[in-house]
Amino acid sequence: MKSIFKKISILALAVAISVPFIGCEATRNANNKQKGAVIGATGGAILGAVLGNNVGSGKNSELGAVIGGVVGGGAGVIIGDRMDKQAQKIEEEIPGAEVERVDDGIVVTFDENSGVYFDTNLHELKPESIATLDKLANVLNEYPDTNVLVVGHTDATGPRAFNMTLSEQRAKSVTNYFTNTKGLSSSRFTTEWFGPDNPIADNSTVEGRSKNRRVNVVIVPNEKMQEDAKREAGEQ
Repeated sequence: MKSIFKKISILALAVAISVPFIGCEATRNANNKQKGAVIGATGGAILGAVLGNNVGSGKNSELGAVIGGVVGGGAGVIIGDRMDKQAQKIEEEIPGAEVERVDDGIVVTFDENSGVYFDTNLHELKPESIATLDKLANVLNEYPDTNVLVVGHTDATGPRAFNMTLSEQRAKSVTNYFTNTKGLSSSRFTTEWFGPDNPIADNSTVEGRSKNRRVNVVIVPNEKMQEDAKREAGEQ
């Protein structure tokens, strides 16, 4: 399992170092529920996890509206704890996925070698993808107070227009599986696509291109979770 924890600020890192480490790979390097108490920034680090070094371009305002900001104070502690547990559950259920706990959210990344598969230049989900998406759907059902952003990417091989369409179709295939096949509420989902515009690896290498052909599933607390957490923390 490859898990990467995004360090949001020096203060957050200091808190992380001071707290005992726990089992989940996605939370091993820091304790997110404690971090939630001290961070009051926007959710820009999630954009970095999804878009690599290109967070200043493209449809970022649309993504930012879905992701929202980071909840601080006691409510942030409660939300962080709930999202930690959800990230740990995803890691346990889907050992091939890359799971990152970033800000108040979770970024699950599937490249072409890690659980969600497509044939070359096609957007239909291959049969071996179904078990992975079924497991993730079960976790989303278990934690219903979240919104989900599905983002498609390609490598830079071939015409850009074709790759933009392919990334759109692949992202929508994942979203449609969750909503049409698994019955998750479509109101929870937003689908975006960027084609080759946001590489996270070197497109000049075979390995880099395989990493760039990816789908992100971003899970963030919805308004209900935030309001419930504020009430529980006595902040309303």
